[in-house]
Amino acid sequence: MSDFASESVIVSDEHGVVKYWNAASEALYGWPAMAMIGQNLAALRTPGQHDPEPTSVLLREGRWEGLVRRRSQAGAEVTAAIRKIVRRDAAGILLDIVEFGRDAGGMSEAATIRVDAELQGYLAACWELDTSAARSVLQTIAGLRSRSVIDDLDEHPEWVDKLLTATRISAVNDRAVRMFGTHAGLEQMIGKPVGAFWPAESRSVLAALLEKVATDPSRLEMRKMVSSGTIRNPIIRAWHSAEPKPPGTVFVTINGEANDDRTSWELQASEERYRKLIEYLPTALWQVDSRRAGEVFDQLKANGIRDIGAYLDRNPDLIEHAKDLVRVTEVNRDAVLLFRAKNAADLINPVRYIFAAAPGLAKRVMVAHFEGRRNFFEETKILAFDGTIIDVLFTVTYPVLPEQLDTTFITMQDISERLNTEQQLRKLQADFTHAGRIATLGELATSIAHEVNQPLSAIVTNAETSLRWLARADQNTEKVTQLVSRIASSARRAGEIIHRIRGMAAKNEPEKRLIDLNEVVEEALLFIRHEIDSKSIALSSVLEAGLPQVMGDRIQLQQVIINLLVNSVQAVAQSGQPTRRIDIETSIDDSGWVAFSAFDNGPGIADGNMKHIFESFFSTKDAGIGIGLAICQSIITAHGGRIAGSNRPNGGAHFRFTLPVPTAAELDSAVVGFIRPAQ
Repeated sequence: MSDFASESVIVSDEHGVVKYWNAASEALYGWPAMAMIGQNLAALRTPGQHDPEPTSVLLREGRWEGLVRRRSQAGAEVTAAIRKIVRRDAAGILLDIVEFGRDAGGMSEAATIRVDAELQGYLAACWELDTSAARSVLQTIAGLRSRSVIDDLDEHPEWVDKLLTATRISAVNDRAVRMFGTHAGLEQMIGKPVGAFWPAESRSVLAALLEKVATDPSRLEMRKMVSSGTIRNPIIRAWHSAEPKPPGTVFVTINGEANDDRTSWELQASEERYRKLIEYLPTALWQVDSRRAGEVFDQLKANGIRDIGAYLDRNPDLIEHAKDLVRVTEVNRDAVLLFRAKNAADLINPVRYIFAAAPGLAKRVMVAHFEGRRNFFEETKILAFDGTIIDVLFTVTYPVLPEQLDTTFITMQDISERLNTEQQLRKLQADFTHAGRIATLGELATSIAHEVNQPLSAIVTNAETSLRWLARADQNTEKVTQLVSRIASSARRAGEIIHRIRGMAAKNEPEKRLIDLNEVVEEALLFIRHEIDSKSIALSSVLEAGLPQVMGDRIQLQQVIINLLVNSVQAVAQSGQPTRRIDIETSIDDSGWVAFSAFDNGPGIADGNMKHIFESFFSTKDAGIGIGLAICQSIITAHGGRIAGSNRPNGGAHFRFTLPVPTAAELDSAVVGFIRPAQ
């Protein structure tokens, strides 16, 4: 609970070496806990103070209260009202000394507590850095300065990068973790170069501070930092640590005002709510730091690159580099489960593993980022760590200014079950449609038999005639050749009819191609024409020339047209009209879509049935099963079109469907899809 106390709480041993330092102590004295743990409180005495704190009285009596003067991180004097308590075990052996304190600068207790609480948000972040591996870089920079080769590190980003790469992170506090977007935890930052996490806009500032304190370990250097989205007017301080830290240890703090009016307690509560929301969000979520990719994009734009897709095609290595440059900084529980990972640390890595099953996805994500889109969506696949391929809905939400640029969000939703269900539904739909075709063929059995009998009868007649000519003494070879040609032609026609019937009866997967609707209508009429003629129905067809092609499955669209015409034939035949008539036409509607219409002069559609005509198993016929129009609707809908039925003003029904005309891009795709390799 002392972490949330408004009073400073410091725990030390009998020699004054600090073992615990709470957030209120950071606010009161300005020194971060990381810098003070292991240090002696005597280091905080103000210059010229000779009166030591009464350790002897404390140890003798077990408690002490009074005023002390100490030095803040900024060098100012802090007068604190403190009380110390000695804690011992049952045997009387000293365990530790607990100190409670608050600012004694003349304010009331209530005011002190309030200001202390507000100051909690003032100390933003603390880093403990190991510069031992950077000594050679620092020496080289010093040599270049002495020869006037380097004057300002801002002008030499290559040396800034070398220095920040050689400087490793030994420890960071929670504020630094949260502020710099590495919410996955300390484990992912410890031992890594500070340059991998430090804000790009202030890298040269940190490098300059490290250089200064390296040349004079007693110095405390301070610089202003470019404002971030979290704090206003941030100030960076750097200083060498005292013993017992290893040589080369440098502390860096970032101080500033909270960027809103909430107190630190409200901010912390808000952060906790945010983290819990992320953790328990019912979808897999990744928080990604894509600032480095943004820097590369900014440079490309400055160099005049506008078509990033073409540029990436010419430079595919940039895509591979980006997979390692962009890093995951936080994941939630569902992300761990989705990838079959052991823990979150398995996912806190460069984003390369995300694109293992879909390499082209990385390019499309980069294009969307470069073009400044807010969101990117795609159904794709991922490769889980146990080798499972999983279908997911992949989304990216990119930050835009003034949002923090290290918070790109990726979400993935497992859609394997949905796709499996859709596949099963498509199979059921195909079975349903196939059953409808079989039922229709059954209704057209007489017409089909008539269509087949015509060429068969012609074959028999011509064959018999040929035999008679061959039996004559004066054989006429030319006449026999002519008859045999007729036999071959009739056989081909019979074969075509059988082929069309088999196509209608076959149970094949739908295959959409570019087709001419007029040709589909003419083929459908071959099935229905005898049925129309046998019932003395006058048929008029007006097929508009030059119709644009549509994307569709030829057999399914034939099924729709035949079903509509069969309904019209049955309606007209039962109407009792002296003149029976069906008119069909194709055209282009006002929206530029291709349209088919069938008109009849039958009894029309009863008002009570109008809203049910496309429902499954609804029929007005005594022997009907009510799937014909339902199948028509499902087929046209699957083609992206619309179908409707209505009554004509002068009697009869009008059924109409429309199909969209593919765009130029869809046409290009269709043409490519139809190209087959040479055999």
